[in-house]
Amino acid sequence: MADTQARSKPLPEADEASRPFYDGALAGRLMLMRCDDCGTVRLPSRRHCDRCLSTETTWVQASGRGSVRTFAVMHRVYHPGFADEVPYNIAVVELAEGPRIVSNLVGVSNADIRLGMPVEVEWERHNDVALPKFRPLTSDR
Repeated sequence: MADTQARSKPLPEADEASRPFYDGALAGRLMLMRCDDCGTVRLPSRRHCDRCLSTETTWVQASGRGSVRTFAVMHRVYHPGFADEVPYNIAVVELAEGPRIVSNLVGVSNADIRLGMPVEVEWERHNDVALPKFRPLTSDR
């Protein structure tokens, strides 16, 4: 039992500010905050808009598409929960709506990842939380 706990992946826990993001993820929707005053879209959630300082916001569904801004391939085990996945990638995806999100790329070998690669979200479910992962966008979707 202790070995299982030590090897399990750390998972995020929603707080009041991030709950709409994680509730949307469980429903298969990538949710972002949009400023009601200037329209700036942001992630992660914050109390005020970085552009106009407004505190008026609405959660909106994103397209789920974007492109690889940067990435790294991890060859060392920094947490035992990821030991079976080394080497694995960590990518920054620039969403079509503007914000960037840190995630992983799936459905592509690490050697084939390219900057600017178009991607789309898919969901990795873990009991009561869903994590956004990104898969290369194929031309027929």
